[in-house]
Amino acid sequence: MKIEDEPKFWTTLDTKYLYNRPWLTMRQDTVQLPNGRVIDDYYIWEFPPWSNVLAITKKQEFVLIRQYRHGIGKVCYELPAGVHDKTGESVLESAQRELLEETGFGAGLWKPLMELSANPALQNNITYSFLAEGVELISKQNLDATEEISVHLVTIDELRSIVLDGSMMQALHAAPILKYLLTLAR
Repeated sequence: MKIEDEPKFWTTLDTKYLYNRPWLTMRQDTVQLPNGRVIDDYYIWEFPPWSNVLAITKKQEFVLIRQYRHGIGKVCYELPAGVHDKTGESVLESAQRELLEETGFGAGLWKPLMELSANPALQNNITYSFLAEGVELISKQNLDATEEISVHLVTIDELRSIVLDGSMMQALHAAPILKYLLTLAR
């Protein structure tokens, strides 16, 4: 395929905010497509970046959490994760803070695992996934007032089953696990 056949960027002609709250911001863009067509009402949900952690202990156990998710009305397995919303904090520091707060685990060797978008057509944020190897329990949980989280240490076979049987519903958490498992299978 030739480069001139690739999709081109849209031009934003106007932006107005319809709703702007800390956890819910929606804007309406007027955009012009490369073919000249104008869309007057293209809606974007704005969110801060998110971070999550695939954490592995020195005993090769994976650190997962379980919590209730009101949007789907279920308790599910998840990776420790959170919003990158502290001024001056990198996404790596955000991920390290979330792991420590939600599970009490920390330290270890950290590296980026992958970057994902929940819905690139309608959301503007990126999820930064990290792999943390050799983590250890270094404190107790320090949960927010709205959090009720249980911590689970699972084997690699249990981790695989949790993702494959649908016990982990959050796609942005399942994807880094699947990437990790596929990388091991090489």
